[in-house]
Amino acid sequence: MMNKLASLTLSAALVAVAAPVFAQSQGDWTVGVGVGYLDPKSDNGSLAGFDADVDSDTRPIFTVEYFVQDNLGIELLASTPYKHDVTLGGSVDAGSVKHLPPTLSLNYHFPTSSAWKPYVGAGLNYTIFFDEDSPLGDLELDNSFGVSLQAGLDYMVSEKGAVRLNVRWFDIDSDVKLDGNDIGTADIDPFLIGLSYVHRF
Repeated sequence: MMNKLASLTLSAALVAVAAPVFAQSQGDWTVGVGVGYLDPKSDNGSLAGFDADVDSDTRPIFTVEYFVQDNLGIELLASTPYKHDVTLGGSVDAGSVKHLPPTLSLNYHFPTSSAWKPYVGAGLNYTIFFDEDSPLGDLELDNSFGVSLQAGLDYMVSEKGAVRLNVRWFDIDSDVKLDGNDIGTADIDPFLIGLSYVHRF
């Protein structure tokens, strides 16, 4: 998955270098609505002595971005709750958990005069876990705070509307308790692949 982020970043930079300048203006707002596929990394740590596996999920995502300077925007990512099933040792049903991943990012949009408008960004993510459920007992996951990186590409379909493809990476680690006892840390560190429609105001 790191290769996907690197490839998208490289493609964005090449498009930006090859094209003439077109600025995204200070004071602009954009609102995006789409879907996001959240895919945790394959090795999710050890819980209660067993290798843990956290599955993927797809949910609606929403973004709001304000341009504080030309081409430089502050963006908030939100979504409906993601739900993940957790297994231990490849077969033991450890339960399920929901989470919300609000993320605040600073994005740089490469100025181009073409319909293709790449960008990169970095920010902070606060992951809120809730509705933990397990047949093994009382399951609890601590909330997580970490960095987030992203690269994206907008294709303008009108003067103010664009279709956006982007890839984000989140640093998400959560201490896990079962019946009040520490059983390990879930290393989730997922990628989010998003496809959205974005409108500029």
